Amino acid sequence: MRGANILNLGVKELRSLLRDPVMLVLIAYSFTIAIHAGATAMPETLNRAAIAIVDEDRSPLSARIIGAFYPPNFLPPALITQGEMDARMDAGLDTFAIDIPPNFQRDLLAGRRPTIQLNVDATRMSQAFTGSGDIQSIITGEVNAFARRYRAADEPPIGLAIRARFNPELRAQWFGAIMQVINQVTMLSIILAGAALIREREHGTIEHLLVMPVSPFEIMSAKIWAMALVVLVACGLSMAFVVQGLMRVPIEGSVALFLAGAAVHLFATTSLGIFLGTVGRSMPQFGLLMLLVLLPLQMLSGGMTPRESMPELVQIVMLAAPTTHFVSLAQAILYRGAGLDVVWPQFAALAGIGGVLFAIALARFRATMGATG
Repeated sequence: MRGANILNLGVKELRSLLRDPVMLVLIAYSFTIAIHAGATAMPETLNRAAIAIVDEDRSPLSARIIGAFYPPNFLPPALITQGEMDARMDAGLDTFAIDIPPNFQRDLLAGRRPTIQLNVDATRMSQAFTGSGDIQSIITGEVNAFARRYRAADEPPIGLAIRARFNPELRAQWFGAIMQVINQVTMLSIILAGAALIREREHGTIEHLLVMPVSPFEIMSAKIWAMALVVLVACGLSMAFVVQGLMRVPIEGSVALFLAGAAVHLFATTSLGIFLGTVGRSMPQFGLLMLLVLLPLQMLSGGMTPRESMPELVQIVMLAAPTTHFVSLAQAILYRGAGLDVVWPQFAALAGIGGVLFAIALARFRATMGATG
């Protein structure tokens, strides 16, 4: 009877979710628009940056520099006068403005060190930091290539061959898409599991469950498998149609193995959602609690910044978080094509953390139901 009760209660949860249009819209948005927007809205590389150039030299070298800026990293440079430069930047028309001084080519060939002025609109932080470095590299490269025609260039003593593994085009969108899927899996599983419990408390149906011949273990297990199944199906569809289909992100490893790891991860995060649902007495309280838990889970898991760059104490503490092991598992499988023989420690860690969270949530759930009864 216990298995039948868990199955029937889980089906009830699915039917209840189907009658909640807000949650259905949230699930659809989280695994479609949110993933695409999160991966592409703020790229680490330049994309159509507005640039203006004041050419006071009008030499072959200055023309060469102007021609080095082209789409998709930059918009075609706007040739302006020195008097227009500040006004255009004040109006927000240009992110970068370059002033090539008079006699720039002549001074360079004479062995002097002429200076080019680069003005940056630093309010556009997503492009200003990366763009200023790229512009310096572009100008330096063009100047060096031009100067080598007139004087001998020293050959470097060594050669450096660079190979970019797993992301040869260095596209931030490939990395961001997978990280967004991981974040949405964690967030939705906590929200759905906790909201399912609070929804029953607010609607008064929790009292109906108390008089039925079902145990807290069965009620909680039903909520966990039902909400985990919804998130797992949505994750699989998102990987197929959004990540691989729309965004064309190459997947090196087995998506099925990744979904198996996601299922173990969902066991832990849905248990966490049930626990938060027992602590919060209403949806606003649950939302505040979720923010306090979700932000550290996402920011310190290694998905945004490498764990090696974090303080050692944070690295040790975050070993108790399921997201730390799920991020490591997902990156190993989807980016590097790892198999179960490589990621089994992450599977074991997720299962252990999930068991602990399930036990804690069940004890809290039993206490809450006893208080309610």
